Amino acid sequence: MFLGTYTPRLDDKNRLVLPARFRDAFADGLVITRGQERCLCVWSLAGFTAATEQLSAAPLTSRAARDYLRVLFAGAHDEVPDKQGRVTVPQGLREYAGLVRDCAVIGANTRVEIWAADTWERYLAAQEDTFSALSQEVPPGLL
Repeated sequence: MFLGTYTPRLDDKNRLVLPARFRDAFADGLVITRGQERCLCVWSLAGFTAATEQLSAAPLTSRAARDYLRVLFAGAHDEVPDKQGRVTVPQGLREYAGLVRDCAVIGANTRVEIWAADTWERYLAAQEDTFSALSQEVPPGLL
């Protein structure tokens, strides 16, 4: 499970240092994909494999499923972090997420998300009221 918020920066070679507590999960490799709301998703190889197995159950006769799978896989990048826990974020993914320098790396349960720091702050502020309202709809005993 991935938890927390971290604020690394892209270096001059467009590498991002993964938070130390996430590195073991990505030691065997990771996959970076486009996410929703202009963030990037970082999956362990096992997590990405499990997610794609679920996606494979979608019927190829569904245009929405085909469109989603095309966008997901076309932008995916796999890599093994270096010994310092750095990964290169390809240009296309940096552009998609608006990453220039300052980033927010958040734990999102089964994956990690990478956001442009300013985009994350705006998103988080905009979601506060929704988060508070939704907490009333969470099943009893969960919170």
